[in-house]
Amino acid sequence: MSAKPKGKVLLRAKSLVEPDVLNPFSYRLQLNACDKIKVAVLSITLFPIRLLCLILLLLLASLFGILTTICMKKEEEPQPLSGYRRVMRKPLRGIGRAMLFCMGFHWIKVRGKLSSSEEAPILAVAPHSSFIDALALSVICLPSGVSRKENDSIPLVGACIRATQPVYVSRTDSNSRKKTISEIKRRANSGGKWPHVVIFPEGTCTNRKCLITFKPGAFYTGCAVQAVALKYPNRLDTVTWTWSGPSALTLLWLTLCQFHNKMEIEILPVYKPDTEEIHDGKLFARNVRDQVASFLNVPVTEHTYEDTRLMVQASKQHLPSMAGLVEYQKISTKLSIRLDSMKELLDKFAEIDSNRDGLVDLNEFAEYLNLPVTRHVRHLFSLYDRDDSGYVNFREYLIGLALVSQPANSEEAMEWLFRVDETELRHILQSAYPSITDLNINCLFNQVDVKHRGSVTYEEFRDFSMSHPEYTFLFTHYTKDQTEATDVNSHPDQESDVQLEVQA
Repeated sequence: MSAKPKGKVLLRAKSLVEPDVLNPFSYRLQLNACDKIKVAVLSITLFPIRLLCLILLLLLASLFGILTTICMKKEEEPQPLSGYRRVMRKPLRGIGRAMLFCMGFHWIKVRGKLSSSEEAPILAVAPHSSFIDALALSVICLPSGVSRKENDSIPLVGACIRATQPVYVSRTDSNSRKKTISEIKRRANSGGKWPHVVIFPEGTCTNRKCLITFKPGAFYTGCAVQAVALKYPNRLDTVTWTWSGPSALTLLWLTLCQFHNKMEIEILPVYKPDTEEIHDGKLFARNVRDQVASFLNVPVTEHTYEDTRLMVQASKQHLPSMAGLVEYQKISTKLSIRLDSMKELLDKFAEIDSNRDGLVDLNEFAEYLNLPVTRHVRHLFSLYDRDDSGYVNFREYLIGLALVSQPANSEEAMEWLFRVDETELRHILQSAYPSITDLNINCLFNQVDVKHRGSVTYEEFRDFSMSHPEYTFLFTHYTKDQTEATDVNSHPDQESDVQLEVQA
């Protein structure tokens, strides 16, 4: 096999490297024998009392929520609460703190000073790791939030949400994002008449081992932001709620079965965007994330909520859910691959991964191509195998398709290959891969000849080449080798060492 080009080594070393935290959406709760005994005892003693108190407090909060918004006219909704409505809402903060107390959060440390909503209208809370996070804010203020309109219909909770006057978003309205940004900006410029607007910029819960991508939505407003960092420094972590881990009800039960739970709230200095950040919401979001990450001393990754959707897709294909993790923000931006395309490629990856372990080895790769393991196949596989582990995961497969195979799919290459009929294809394949069988060749040709006419149209061949770029790569480099070998034989004074080069 020829030596790897220097550019390829540089690409592997400095671009698209794997994140420090491979899976921020997974958490495994480990209970030792003492923990299990304690949970068993408190489940029949302390747990029922705490649960009853929580239900009563939720009913009380719902009552105040109803009183706050009862008979509110349509024209009153765009205005901040005033008069008796503002008075009715105030107890909600105290009730929220009482609920935390019932859950075992008896003493909560708060460091830093919360600025007024006029100075910093947006509170960015991170890391977002638990359903308790929203309730935790009642310790420092009673902010508004960003909520789906459908949440208003949730029994008991919906009334409390309405009382906070959230900024509503709609999945059915294509202009919802613009309207949300405009509404946040309008409230921010009200001179402090509106309460803070709280956002969870990560958009989903993680295991707190890193900070994932901050969604830039609220940062497009260009308003000052005050970050709030939440910590749960407990020996037994019963609050972390992730896509892969204990359910919310399990965590609530275990949390109520702890004598005491710790929580710390760190209020960071106000971050005022400069001119460049005001015009670039993504840059603004990244810099605020870096501020929080530096304070917490945790790494940052480019995972997003879309990664969790790929995890779900991987599970549907009977792959390990972690197989779908690719750092969506980084891969999508650098390689220009959207979520729908990634899902389709994940389905294709599952076809290659015959044993469904989330990793493709050389034999599976060659079997998928219907080719024997040869020098060219090994070389192509090595270009996908970025860490030289002998296996290719889905992330490496995406990068390989974008940086290695697809550049080979030029119109010139496809037009040349299109002129090859089945007989010529058989000759080329048998020359390149002496151990290939007629069955493999027929299988390959039939994949292109979808209508089984014995011939193919250029459109059929182009579609096949675009969905199977590996073949174009292998064929073009085989013919290149043959051409260079012929040139060397006709010029014996030239060096005969033929190198296979790929620019990624």
